[in-house]
Amino acid sequence: MRRLILFVATALLTAGTLAAAAADPSANAQPIRTAPAAGSDLPDLGSPAETILSKADEYRLGAMVAHELRQQNGLLEDPEVIEYINNIGERLASQSAMGGGDFHYFVVKDTSINAFAVSGGYVFINAGLILATSTESELAGVMAHETAHITQHHIARMLADQSKQSLPTIAALIGAILLGAIGGGQAAEGAIAATQGMAVQHQINFTRDNEWEADRVGIGYLAGAGFDPYGMGSMFETMARHQGLAATYIPAMLIDHPMDSDRVAEQHARAAQFPPVKAHDSESYVLIRERVRVLTATGDTDMAAQYAQKIAHGSDNLGNRYGYALALMNSNRAEEAVKILGPLVQQHEGLTLLYSALATWRLCRLARYSRTSSRRAW
Repeated sequence: MRRLILFVATALLTAGTLAAAAADPSANAQPIRTAPAAGSDLPDLGSPAETILSKADEYRLGAMVAHELRQQNGLLEDPEVIEYINNIGERLASQSAMGGGDFHYFVVKDTSINAFAVSGGYVFINAGLILATSTESELAGVMAHETAHITQHHIARMLADQSKQSLPTIAALIGAILLGAIGGGQAAEGAIAATQGMAVQHQINFTRDNEWEADRVGIGYLAGAGFDPYGMGSMFETMARHQGLAATYIPAMLIDHPMDSDRVAEQHARAAQFPPVKAHDSESYVLIRERVRVLTATGDTDMAAQYAQKIAHGSDNLGNRYGYALALMNSNRAEEAVKILGPLVQQHEGLTLLYSALATWRLCRLARYSRTSSRRAW
């Protein structure tokens, strides 16, 4: 639902441009033709909706959403996390005709399991989704799905579809947009349903079609980038479990992101069409997942104690040790963290994340030494 909210928000922010485009599509840029993904059975037919927004317009809309999230301190601005997520995204996007250079991937400081794509190559992954993954291919599967929303120009197609409805219908959704930005998806769904039931049902149907198309195209990107194509269906199963009974009593036609058995089964069947892939999780994935866990933990959570308990109960692995070290550093127990990081660096010499953690510790020590020296001199 968040993707729908962001779509309507950008539509309202560019009402004048869209009105002109709907009246005279030729006034905008030429249609953007995107080749189908590797392994996709979708023909490259193009779409009149691609004339609604020029490439520059798409970029501006995506940039506005990113700017707004940054202004609200909603993005996880961590260099290591950003670099890792964008490396994965570039591998996926490079499988498309658009290439990987025009895509931007962000992590949102939200513990819910969700992700959304905006026009202009902007993809946002919730921290909660990263933490819910159990393999790198599951994470890449969701990112491939969201990347496909962009390469298939779903925002432009939704705008073209929305232009067929009345302006009052669009205006009636403003309250839902604001509510969705502040209160979350379920509240937004309720508000939208209360204002314009018929129009919303039409939009949900359109969004669901886009979801299935992004599945089919995205899995081609996933396999082409060297990830396990079964990762997408596996992550859908995880999301379905988390959705649980909350969605049991909601009619399927009212769910814009249906995580049902049919969708999971189709992805597994499609994955079986690709050659077997021996995809192994990178060590960076294991570290980044724990880094996100520590950086997004609430202040009242004793992460160091949690990691210590995991290690004591048999989960003594690279990820938990790294997370333990980060949690200790955040708790001003850097000397203890170094005792963990030192051996890890020797065992995994190629992992820059471990070196950067040690570098952070040394910078902190240097800063404390400088402050102490200044006070003595004074």
